[in-house]
Amino acid sequence: MALLLAMIVVMVILTMKAVPMARTVVQRDNEAELIFRGEAIANALRIYKAKTGAYPTDLNDLMKVKPHILRRVYKDPMTREGAWDYLYQVQPGMTGDTTGLPIVGVRSKSLKDSIKVYQNKTLIHDWVFSADANILGLPQGGGRGPGSGDSTPDPSKGGAPSGGGPKSGS
Repeated sequence: MALLLAMIVVMVILTMKAVPMARTVVQRDNEAELIFRGEAIANALRIYKAKTGAYPTDLNDLMKVKPHILRRVYKDPMTREGAWDYLYQVQPGMTGDTTGLPIVGVRSKSLKDSIKVYQNKTLIHDWVFSADANILGLPQGGGRGPGSGDSTPDPSKGGAPSGGGPKSGS
């Protein structure tokens, strides 16, 4: 009986040590998925602008272009509801109404600290996935695109990159 009790105590202790590690693994996977989805949306926004001459006013507009430039409208993996914080080409007026404003990028609504370092930022909400580097309200080079600070060469332009992969910070 004492041996059984000792085994249960050891199992509980090991389980308590494993829970934080499991959370870290889940968050790291979600961050990698966020980077994939955010960059896919930013790339789709660039392609949409090249095909139509304007940015969409809703992410569902990306699915209306034939052939599809995005597999599906991805949700934010870092938040329960999956809604993105949109970045607009122009700032909303005094009312704050964003209806009909062109969307040039997305970012997560999550205010968690990240495990990974992406775009030299460690707050997930600060990770910007943008088709336009000159977004109002962001510092110069704060968006995805030329001048964003990435060092991955873009073979199509032979110079400044428009993308880049995740940079691991741990």
